[in-house]
Amino acid sequence: MKKVVSKDGTEIAYDRWGRGRPLILVDGALCSRSFGPMPKIASLLAEHFTVFMYDRRGRGDSSNGKMYSVDREIEDLDALIREAGGSVYLFGVSSGAALALKAAESKLDIAKLALYEPPFVYEKNSESSRLDHKTQLELRLSADRRGDAVKYFMVQMVGAPAFFAWLMSLLPMWKKLKAVAHTLPYDAAIMGNFTVPSEDISRITVPTLIAGGEKSPETLRRAVQGVADVLPNGTLQWLKGQSHNLAAKAIAPVLRSFFMNENL
Repeated sequence: MKKVVSKDGTEIAYDRWGRGRPLILVDGALCSRSFGPMPKIASLLAEHFTVFMYDRRGRGDSSNGKMYSVDREIEDLDALIREAGGSVYLFGVSSGAALALKAAESKLDIAKLALYEPPFVYEKNSESSRLDHKTQLELRLSADRRGDAVKYFMVQMVGAPAFFAWLMSLLPMWKKLKAVAHTLPYDAAIMGNFTVPSEDISRITVPTLIAGGEKSPETLRRAVQGVADVLPNGTLQWLKGQSHNLAAKAIAPVLRSFFMNENL
């Protein structure tokens, strides 16, 4: 494990594997270097790239700044990009894909961008888009109801059945999820009103792969298509047999092909 210091003094922990052009992996909600899809993805890509897998602020071995803003997370990525030597490839999953989009909007030194299912699942001006998930999460966390915050995320934000959230609370991994529950408002802030930020995305000019799973819910597939429709330099790819719970063996060859194709 190594650490890099972000602009506000926050220490960002990361692992570095492999050799080749630098590739930074950006996790979605609740995930970290020790939990989620990225460790397996990293192991499959390290033969072709220098892979950076990091703990987003407030998670794992990274510290947490005094006051959160989305700009701070973009600065974290900028610090990692500088550590990698600049001109990196960037791959983000779920809300990590939304964060990767914001990094590209901020003109960080990104050579190519890949995204998997950024969850812009609400229609513009819909009742759902007016929900304040960030405040609801903060209310539960301020009352030290970390488990309730995770359940709210799963049921109200992800759309999982209440029974599924209850079942998850019985598993050993529940302790890991509660340990990073305080970062859920960070992801809610990144997602905004959970609608496709078309105007912002339309300004991204770096070559971008946007991928989705053919078995994902319609709301997520519509979100993927919505992002693809406004990316000026985007490539859309659907993965057979995949859902939002992405398999490393399904995405790794797609990423290798996209990042190593010099014509894209």
